[in-house]
Amino acid sequence: MQRGILPRVWLLSDARNDAALADSLRRLPRGSGFVFRHYHLAPEERRRRFGVLQKLARTRGHVAALSGDAALARAWGADAMYGPPSALRPAQGLLRLATVHSLRELGMARRAGVDMVFVSTVFATRSHPGGATLGPARAMLLARRAAMPVAFLGGMTAARAGRLVPHGWAAIDGLSGQAAGRVLHIRRKEAPLS
Repeated sequence: MQRGILPRVWLLSDARNDAALADSLRRLPRGSGFVFRHYHLAPEERRRRFGVLQKLARTRGHVAALSGDAALARAWGADAMYGPPSALRPAQGLLRLATVHSLRELGMARRAGVDMVFVSTVFATRSHPGGATLGPARAMLLARRAAMPVAFLGGMTAARAGRLVPHGWAAIDGLSGQAAGRVLHIRRKEAPLS
């Protein structure tokens, strides 16, 4: 990772993209971000899987984030922690990446001083079949009100990112396997790391 710059592209892990993760991490542009969730695994298996993928991510200069609290992120050697704003306490040396779904959660993220927010769910997604979506207009409204870099999440693809992205974008399916090699290179002002 280039010091001082937040990645614009973030791959999120899920049970359904596990088999493609190693290949996807290799295909992503250098200096992308990787959020390890894998809630379906038992704790020790989850830790082992994170270790393998984190090592690969680092060889590509990617930021490796762990869904969990600061103590867990530190213990596992993550670069960042990921979760709802209410769970992201200040943590020296760790980036804090918050998921936000509403203006209320965005306010919480601002007050918590997180480094970046993932505005979700922008479009329909397999992660939440039939779930409510923000749609592009409401997602852009949240992005304009954010006081930090924003990545859009939920049904995102390179084509959608090219039309909408305020800073960056994140995906599970849209960046897994072959899709990871077709990432749009966004040319906008870089967002500094805190």
